[in-house]
Amino acid sequence: MRHEVRVIFGDTDQMGVVYYANYLRYFESSRAAYWRALGKSYKDLEAWGVALPVVEAHCKYKRPAHYEDLLEIDVEVGELRGASIRFLYTVYRGHEILADGFTRHAVIGSDGRPKALPDVLRDVIESR
Repeated sequence: MRHEVRVIFGDTDQMGVVYYANYLRYFESSRAAYWRALGKSYKDLEAWGVALPVVEAHCKYKRPAHYEDLLEIDVEVGELRGASIRFLYTVYRGHEILADGFTRHAVIGSDGRPKALPDVLRDVIESR
């Protein structure tokens, strides 16, 4: 799934380059778009009694993005395990790859303890 983000001035540093930590925000917005593309949202996760906190994040920066750039972020599920999900991201400006990375999310219940990935969530992801 591909999600578009326009770089705003507040995303940049003094040199007009996107501040490195903002790529994690772009990853998050593309994850939310991924759920919407499946007809779901984080509210559905809550209804299923689970949360997906980030337990690991990685980003490899290849080229800088700047104010007003239109970025496209590809997001996909790279791995489904019993109690975790790994999302993969590639950030583009046109055909140029600016960054890529991943986030790994634990599946936890309302008590904060690890929980098996609900079948309904697995089915939604695998139907994509």
